[in-house]
Amino acid sequence: MKTGTIIAAVAVVAAVAFGVYMIDIDQTEEARLPDVDVSVEGGNLPEFEAETGDVDVGTKEVTVTVPTVDVESPEEEDRVAESN
Repeated sequence: MKTGTIIAAVAVVAAVAFGVYMIDIDQTEEARLPDVDVSVEGGNLPEFEAETGDVDVGTKEVTVTVPTVDVESPEEEDRVAESN
């Protein structure tokens, strides 16, 4: 249980680090609120440039051997013992 928690924490830290360094956003223009009188004069929203990293995604076909598992619940074992 403790090992699973440690692995999950490492995975979260790796995902956050990956997300932080994968995107670089720079603000290219400051925001300005509109001048408000009786009529509204135009405002200005900020502009941003974003550079993202490249992600190559591919697929390949893999054959995986899956073991067969036979599970018997305790209830089934009790019924078998009672019927004998």
